[in-house]
Amino acid sequence: MATPMFEIENLHASIEDKEILKGVDLTINKGEIHALMGPNGSGKSTLANVLAGHPSYEVTEGSIRFNGEEILEMEPDERAHLGIFLAFQYPTVIPGVSMANFLRMAVTNVRNARAEAAAEAGREEVAKITPREFRRLMKEKMALLKMDDSFATRYLNEGFSGGEKKRAEILQMALLEPTMAILDETDSGLDIDALRVVSEGVNSLAGDEMGVLLITHYQRLLNYIKPDHVHIMIEGRVVQSGGPELAGELESKGYEKLRAEVLATA
Repeated sequence: MATPMFEIENLHASIEDKEILKGVDLTINKGEIHALMGPNGSGKSTLANVLAGHPSYEVTEGSIRFNGEEILEMEPDERAHLGIFLAFQYPTVIPGVSMANFLRMAVTNVRNARAEAAAEAGREEVAKITPREFRRLMKEKMALLKMDDSFATRYLNEGFSGGEKKRAEILQMALLEPTMAILDETDSGLDIDALRVVSEGVNSLAGDEMGVLLITHYQRLLNYIKPDHVHIMIEGRVVQSGGPELAGELESKGYEKLRAEVLATA
């Protein structure tokens, strides 16, 4: 059998000695969109942060493998170089740093690291990015996300609406071209028009070469981004998995009934 692209096995993680993840198992392959749903406090955002390498969380058991390689000991930038991307639920405001400068540095660092790794392995399919190529690429991706050119000159997330912050996250994803994208509650704080634009951006970027883990509370995002698989997280574990129809069942059943069933069988 082919090696899974992204494999989480029996993952346990804590913060400040409080265990949040209690044995998460999840496998994502290229070209697949997985939706992870669950109530507040179930561990969804903790999982996203742990996958990206957030230093505040301690992994106490389990493994995370990317194309068969264990990544738990890797720093966040090393994981980004491999092609792992996290879109934050609450993007950070950085006054004084323009979107264009931030994106240029991020894309240059990631692209150059991939080019150097490819060269060391005797491959030449990844080339370092030039300033001219970056400007062309940024303009192209901003048009895709219906973003005005003036957006690039604004300070990162300063004074941004909820929709603008989420578009900025998806713009980063478009420019970094990850092979594994983790989107933590991308629909949070969006009105219906912003949700539609962001969803169209994600759909245009998803494809055969990228896996997506879409973390959300609600069915409404899945009306625009169609998942191949849906997983329900309760009490730090994935307790149920299925196809797209599972999200609809959850919408009618609600989390409390499912939580009661999980606790009854624990």
